[in-house]
Amino acid sequence: MSSKNQTVLITGASSGIGLETAKIFSSQGWNVIATMRNPIGIGTSVPNILCLPLDVTRIDTIEAAITAAIEKFGAIDVLINNAGYALIGAFEACTSEEIERQFATNVFGLMAVTRAILPHFRGRRQGIIVNVASIGGKMTFPLYSPYHATKWAVEGFSESLQYELRQFNIKVKIIEPGPIKTDFYNRSMSVATKPELTDYKNYVSKVLPQMQQPDVGSPPEVTAKVIYRAATDNSWKLRYPAGGNAGFLLTLRALLPDAIFHNIIRAGVER
Repeated sequence: MSSKNQTVLITGASSGIGLETAKIFSSQGWNVIATMRNPIGIGTSVPNILCLPLDVTRIDTIEAAITAAIEKFGAIDVLINNAGYALIGAFEACTSEEIERQFATNVFGLMAVTRAILPHFRGRRQGIIVNVASIGGKMTFPLYSPYHATKWAVEGFSESLQYELRQFNIKVKIIEPGPIKTDFYNRSMSVATKPELTDYKNYVSKVLPQMQQPDVGSPPEVTAKVIYRAATDNSWKLRYPAGGNAGFLLTLRALLPDAIFHNIIRAGVER
């Protein structure tokens, strides 16, 4: 896909993968709509980027951002659903409200943005939807059960959606990052706690530090480059592992029996 007159809309672009993705597309001459709940003006330091408010849990902000983007640049060619966060901790400690909020952002929000842009893509008989999932949509780690549930949902949603949209020349892509060196472990995490629930305390104190190592993994620009490739390779390829040994880990998960793979995970995080 040529970058001439091409426009991309990115959710969750205030930091990490979203910000690096905005920079890469901008550097390649794309018109970039960088959206986030509270715009912080990255367009002042990065050329060719328009910052717009968009909260994936609020349909009014979704529709307003899409309308503004089309009015500004005439069309949107690529949607990148990147907004998301992780709720972590023992599942029993998670409240219903916390779980609902996790799904509202990672799944229902992603679906809402996708549904809002589909009439535009159908009308043009072209478009690319890039959904940022995770290796956590194909494999799991302890203390991430709500987060994994959302990423498995994104995988299933995206795989099914690509069948029905192909007739309109609309491509669906899934990005599966491995561990990433971002502020995900601070800014993009919510830790579930219930002080009176002490039975999980020892397990959480042992495992959580193994799961929260910001220096482990690939820098966010590695995943951003994979997102750019997925959006521009002109293929119908569905899945793209990205950084952090994602390809290796997903291959192990596919080839090894459950018992063996689960023992490997336990050995790595319960030490």
